[in-house]
Amino acid sequence: MELNVTEIMENIPHRYPFLLVDKITELDVEGLKIVGIKNITMNEEFFQGHFPGYPVMPGVLQIEAMAQTGGVLLRKAMASDKKILPFFMSLDNVRFRSQVQPGDQLVMTVEITKLKSKLAKFKGVATVNGKVATEAEFMCMITEPKED
Repeated sequence: MELNVTEIMENIPHRYPFLLVDKITELDVEGLKIVGIKNITMNEEFFQGHFPGYPVMPGVLQIEAMAQTGGVLLRKAMASDKKILPFFMSLDNVRFRSQVQPGDQLVMTVEITKLKSKLAKFKGVATVNGKVATEAEFMCMITEPKED
Protein backbone atom coordinates (compact mmCIF):
# COMPACT_ATOMS: atom_id res chain seq x y z
CA MET A 1 0.00 0.00 0.00
CA GLU A 2 1.24 3.48 -0.86
CA LEU A 3 0.31 6.76 0.83
CA ASN A 4 0.73 10.27 -0.53
CA VAL A 5 1.60 13.28 1.62
CA THR A 6 -2.07 14.13 2.27
CA GLU A 7 -2.70 10.62 3.57
CA ILE A 8 0.46 10.81 5.67
CA MET A 9 -0.83 14.01 7.31
CA GLU A 10 -4.08 12.18 8.16
CA ASN A 11 -2.00 9.81 10.29
CA ILE A 12 0.60 12.01 12.00
CA PRO A 13 0.32 15.54 13.42
CA HIS A 14 3.45 17.00 11.75
CA ARG A 15 3.16 19.82 9.23
CA TYR A 16 5.47 22.00 7.15
CA PRO A 17 8.23 22.86 7.86
CA PHE A 18 8.60 19.86 10.15
CA LEU A 19 6.87 17.17 8.09
CA LEU A 20 9.80 15.01 7.00
CA VAL A 21 8.05 12.25 5.03
CA ASP A 22 6.93 12.85 1.44
CA LYS A 23 5.57 9.43 0.51
CA ILE A 24 4.99 5.94 1.86
CA THR A 25 5.96 3.36 -0.74
CA GLU A 26 5.35 0.23 1.30
CA LEU A 27 3.03 -0.40 4.25
CA ASP A 28 2.73 -3.86 5.79
CA VAL A 29 0.52 -3.47 8.87
CA GLU A 30 0.50 -7.19 9.68
CA GLY A 31 4.29 -7.45 9.32
CA LEU A 32 4.72 -4.14 11.21
CA LYS A 33 6.97 -2.71 8.50
CA ILE A 34 6.89 0.52 6.48
CA VAL A 35 9.06 2.24 3.88
CA GLY A 36 8.94 6.01 3.50
CA ILE A 37 10.64 8.56 1.26
CA LYS A 38 12.00 12.02 2.02
CA ASN A 39 13.20 13.93 -1.04
CA ILE A 40 15.98 16.22 0.12
CA THR A 41 15.96 19.60 -1.64
CA MET A 42 18.01 22.75 -1.21
CA ASN A 43 14.74 24.46 -0.18
CA GLU A 44 14.78 22.78 3.25
CA GLU A 45 14.90 25.48 5.94
CA PHE A 46 17.61 23.71 7.94
CA PHE A 47 20.12 24.13 5.10
CA GLN A 48 20.25 27.88 5.80
CA GLY A 49 22.42 27.15 8.81
CA HIS A 50 23.61 23.54 8.40
CA PHE A 51 26.03 24.28 6.81
CA PRO A 52 26.28 27.36 4.56
CA GLY A 53 28.38 26.39 1.56
CA TYR A 54 28.22 22.68 2.38
CA PRO A 55 24.58 21.67 3.03
CA VAL A 56 24.15 18.47 5.05
CA MET A 57 20.89 17.18 6.53
CA PRO A 58 21.28 17.05 10.32
CA GLY A 59 21.43 13.50 11.66
CA VAL A 60 18.80 14.24 14.29
CA LEU A 61 16.38 15.19 11.49
CA GLN A 62 17.12 11.93 9.73
CA ILE A 63 16.10 10.14 12.92
CA GLU A 64 13.01 12.34 13.18
CA ALA A 65 12.10 11.42 9.58
CA MET A 66 12.38 7.73 10.50
CA ALA A 67 10.27 8.33 13.61
CA GLN A 68 7.56 10.10 11.59
CA THR A 69 7.55 7.19 9.15
CA GLY A 70 7.20 4.84 12.11
CA GLY A 71 4.38 7.03 13.44
CA VAL A 72 2.34 6.37 10.30
CA LEU A 73 2.84 2.63 10.79
CA LEU A 74 1.97 2.92 14.47
CA ARG A 75 -1.33 4.67 13.75
CA LYS A 76 -2.24 2.04 11.14
CA ALA A 77 -1.15 -0.87 13.39
CA MET A 78 -3.24 0.40 16.30
CA ALA A 79 -6.28 0.41 13.97
CA SER A 80 -7.90 3.23 15.89
CA ASP A 81 -9.82 6.27 14.76
CA LYS A 82 -8.36 8.14 17.71
CA LYS A 83 -5.57 10.59 17.07
CA ILE A 84 -2.36 9.59 18.80
CA LEU A 85 0.75 11.54 19.71
CA PRO A 86 3.89 9.42 19.96
CA PHE A 87 6.70 11.06 21.95
CA PHE A 88 10.33 9.92 21.99
CA MET A 89 11.39 8.09 25.12
CA SER A 90 14.78 6.76 24.06
CA LEU A 91 17.26 6.31 21.23
CA ASP A 92 19.69 3.41 21.10
CA ASN A 93 22.37 2.12 18.76
CA VAL A 94 22.31 5.27 16.65
CA ARG A 95 24.84 5.29 13.84
CA PHE A 96 25.45 7.96 11.22
CA ARG A 97 27.18 6.28 8.28
CA SER A 98 27.11 8.83 5.45
CA GLN A 99 26.07 12.41 4.72
CA VAL A 100 22.69 13.29 3.26
CA GLN A 101 22.68 16.30 0.94
CA PRO A 102 20.35 18.16 -1.43
CA GLY A 103 19.34 15.99 -4.37
CA ASP A 104 19.40 12.81 -2.27
CA GLN A 105 16.36 10.65 -1.69
CA LEU A 106 16.28 9.30 1.85
CA VAL A 107 14.59 5.89 1.93
CA MET A 108 13.50 4.96 5.45
CA THR A 109 12.65 1.39 6.39
CA VAL A 110 11.10 1.14 9.85
CA GLU A 111 9.82 -1.86 11.78
CA ILE A 112 7.90 -2.00 15.03
CA THR A 113 9.72 -4.49 17.25
CA LYS A 114 7.44 -4.17 20.29
CA LEU A 115 3.93 -2.74 20.61
CA LYS A 116 1.90 -2.24 23.76
CA SER A 117 -1.02 0.05 24.49
CA LYS A 118 1.15 2.99 25.61
CA LEU A 119 4.60 2.05 24.25
CA ALA A 120 6.21 1.17 20.94
CA LYS A 121 9.77 0.20 20.01
CA PHE A 122 11.13 0.61 16.50
CA LYS A 123 14.18 -0.23 14.43
CA GLY A 124 14.94 2.05 11.50
CA VAL A 125 17.44 2.27 8.67
CA ALA A 126 17.71 5.21 6.29
CA THR A 127 19.54 4.77 2.99
CA VAL A 128 20.56 6.90 0.02
CA ASN A 129 21.14 5.03 -3.26
CA GLY A 130 21.18 1.75 -1.33
CA LYS A 131 23.93 2.92 1.04
CA VAL A 132 23.13 3.16 4.76
CA ALA A 133 23.10 6.77 5.94
CA THR A 134 21.59 6.35 9.41
CA GLU A 135 20.36 3.56 11.61
CA ALA A 136 18.73 3.65 15.02
CA GLU A 137 16.48 1.92 17.49
CA PHE A 138 13.98 4.16 19.21
CA MET A 139 11.08 3.96 21.62
CA CYS A 140 8.07 6.19 22.10
CA MET A 141 5.25 6.61 24.55
CA ILE A 142 1.81 6.73 22.98
CA THR A 143 -0.46 9.51 24.19
CA GLU A 144 -3.67 11.16 23.03
CA PRO A 145 -3.98 14.88 22.35
CA LYS A 146 -5.41 16.88 25.22
CA GLU A 147 -8.82 18.36 24.58
CA ASP A 148 -9.16 22.13 25.14
